[in-house]
Amino acid sequence: MSGPDHDEDYGRLIVQGADRPGIVATVSGVLTEQGANIVSLDQSSSDPSGGRFFQRTVFHLADLPTRAAGLNAALEARLGEQLGLEFRLVEARRRKRVAILVSRADHCLLDLLWRQRRDEVHMTVPMVVSNHPDLGDDVRGFDIPFFHVPVAKEDKSAAEKEQLNLLKGNVDLVVLARYMQILSGDFLAEVGAPVINIHHSFLPAFIGAGPYQRAKERGVKLVGATAHYVTEDLDEGPIIEQDVIRVSHRDSVADLQRKGADVERLVLSRAVAWHCDDRVVRDGATTVVF
Repeated sequence: MSGPDHDEDYGRLIVQGADRPGIVATVSGVLTEQGANIVSLDQSSSDPSGGRFFQRTVFHLADLPTRAAGLNAALEARLGEQLGLEFRLVEARRRKRVAILVSRADHCLLDLLWRQRRDEVHMTVPMVVSNHPDLGDDVRGFDIPFFHVPVAKEDKSAAEKEQLNLLKGNVDLVVLARYMQILSGDFLAEVGAPVINIHHSFLPAFIGAGPYQRAKERGVKLVGATAHYVTEDLDEGPIIEQDVIRVSHRDSVADLQRKGADVERLVLSRAVAWHCDDRVVRDGATTVVF
């Protein structure tokens, strides 16, 4: 994922809010006045009359690290105060700090670490946290710190407190790479970063334990996976990416698990890469992905 749009003088501007005439012109005007050159611009509106507006702009501005504060102030005056829009200004060179939570299944975890090593996902991984010690050696082989935080069945609060001590203020994103624990509402409120989960199903279907056995029993012809942001409502968070693969009656449960794992890896890596490149805009229960 390295390239010119991740270099020092490239920025991303994410805008969202109530649609109205003149937003694109205002964004372009502010960037032009500041000396920026727009490299790409993607926009979407849910309805041109009273709908929601979304825009992702990539631009080049010489000496952006030193000029970002002034640009942000100009955007706040024109977009925030005059038009009532929300916006985020991001320096593209800054990699997202992504913590990964995992249990025993290693396929999604190792895929993300491999992609990060190859610079296919623009991120750093400051830590991997697990409720089991099994994957410690694999993670340390990538020169990444591994923390084993056991979770008691009767009371998860102690484990969540320890996890929060590791995560709060240290990461920009938390990824659940088949972390088989439900996070509490208090944890989600305190962690201070979005959380992305990979669900072993094309939601909403076969929710819960043993999805591939239940899929085999139902004779499904497709298995899939869903990457979504985590909310307090289990598996109901805004969906980022989904995909499926064809299967048949000839496939065993093990075949379904293997094919499903392939889809999980792809779906999760896309979702994380898109989030790290600021391509995903949350809007209530849904997302816009540029």
